[in-house]
Amino acid sequence: MYRLSGEERRRNQGKVKLPVLFSRFVQPVRMVIFPSLCKICRRPLEGPEEKAVCSECLMGVEVHRGPVCPVCGRFLFYKNAASFCCFECQTKKPSFSRHRSLGPYTGRLKEMIILFKYKEYEILSRPLAALLYENFGSGNGLFSEIDFILSVPLYPRKERARGFNQAESLARQLSKLSGLPVLNRTLVKIKNTPAQVSLEAKERELNLRGAFAVRKQGKIRGRKLLLIDDVFTTGTTVSECAAVLHKAGAKEIRALTLARA
Repeated sequence: MYRLSGEERRRNQGKVKLPVLFSRFVQPVRMVIFPSLCKICRRPLEGPEEKAVCSECLMGVEVHRGPVCPVCGRFLFYKNAASFCCFECQTKKPSFSRHRSLGPYTGRLKEMIILFKYKEYEILSRPLAALLYENFGSGNGLFSEIDFILSVPLYPRKERARGFNQAESLARQLSKLSGLPVLNRTLVKIKNTPAQVSLEAKERELNLRGAFAVRKQGKIRGRKLLLIDDVFTTGTTVSECAAVLHKAGAKEIRALTLARA
């Protein structure tokens, strides 16, 4: 049997061990000098799956486990409330059939959404989408019989300024988790409107009137759709999008958001 010389053996062994040596000695030094810290609690990010936010902060997100309005998903806090629609849904039926949010727009969830939406941490779409799918991907039927996932669109100029559409990033991640296809650029925003956050409820409704449109209506005609957005406040944005989709021939629109403000 042919054997390598001692010099060649040592050289080959060195090639194999170099990455291991780098990992053992260089990486800890790099972490001390240039530590990656959680953007919320400032704890060092140690696991390879921890991106921008640590696992403890992610686990600390307050998910609403109590009853909700079966239509709009409003959080209810009284006994035996789950079988009753809230007053708003009884007064005026929304254009969407069902909506759910992870939890209230407070605490860890709010901090993560702000990082994700305004601080350019698009990478947080992965853990946030995972939380959504973990809580709504099975059991309650929100994803069942859905034909397409689509996102609330941004006005093109605003999307270019931000660099991405946070709702679209969530939709893409949910598509990977669920196996459902995403419809991109089918629902579009055709009017540049002021930010909803600065407006009262009635002003929000007027602000978004005529702001959305559907391209290639044949793709959604007769289909069941799951609409994704980041925050549900008065429901005006989701309702306006759902109304436009219904008008274009969609059979049913359900909605899913990260938080309810």
